Amino acid sequence: MYKRLNICLIGNGVQSKRIQSILKKKKVKFSIFCPLKKKLSEKNKKFLKSFNVHFILSPNNTHFKYLEFLYKNSYIFCEKPPVNKIVELEKLKKIKSKKIFYNFNFRFSKLAEILKKRDRFNFGRLNYINIISGHALALKKDYKLNWRSQKKHCSKGIFEMVTIHWIDLINYFFQIKKSYKPNFLNLSKNGTSYDNCSIRIKLKNNSYADIFNSYTTPLIKKKLFVFQNGIIEQDNKFLRVSGPALNLNKNNYVKEPKNILKFKVDEKKDKLYSLRKSIDYFFSIIMKNSKFPQRETNISTKTTEYLLDY
Repeated sequence: MYKRLNICLIGNGVQSKRIQSILKKKKVKFSIFCPLKKKLSEKNKKFLKSFNVHFILSPNNTHFKYLEFLYKNSYIFCEKPPVNKIVELEKLKKIKSKKIFYNFNFRFSKLAEILKKRDRFNFGRLNYINIISGHALALKKDYKLNWRSQKKHCSKGIFEMVTIHWIDLINYFFQIKKSYKPNFLNLSKNGTSYDNCSIRIKLKNNSYADIFNSYTTPLIKKKLFVFQNGIIEQDNKFLRVSGPALNLNKNNYVKEPKNILKFKVDEKKDKLYSLRKSIDYFFSIIMKNSKFPQRETNISTKTTEYLLDY
């Protein structure tokens, strides 16, 4: 099925290895490119140009170098964020290509699938969102050696690695009106970048979303979407949809809304699920020799702007 595709994966880190595993299961052949020097040699340029599909999976501060060099000649799957510098974002906006896909893969998660169906549940207006996600990554011995812990490579730390996904998901479904200045902290002191972040967002309908992400807390996963007539909530074990708001007991007191849907989820499996779905979508566009919708690209660019505003 994918024989006509000549695929190169740029980078060989954790995310690259996840994608390699997915591609192998799909029996997709690929090459891996890991340059020893920052500057691309003529030999490296020639090698990269020999492929018609590229996965940019290198550290965030290198993404634009490859995007700028490759966008005219290939389909590109670029890990988020596409850039982590304002000057690069302005240049990125001038690139006119509909063959670039930015992997904000939470758009393909189980939670996203439910959010797409929210109108079927007659939930009405969104009133509030609260997202808390944390685990003790920064307390591990090898964190200090990881490029994610270094401002040089990952200037906003957890904000550009985790929070940006949630900002994108919210913007994708509900449209952000304003984001307030985030609170960045380095609590572990393992590395130079930020390992804790919180931010408040105002949405188009004037409701609010609060996001807290941490690399120094016990494992916690809580997502809460409160609508006028229902609730969507997810933890590390279950995703639950409930409603309507008015649910009375025999004494005419309001009680918890009824379960409409409830099913088990596993955070790690869901991340792999959304990544597989994201890759499937990327290949579906390529196999049709089609283009990625401008709306998707615009939202990815806007999400990146929120990352770089502070």
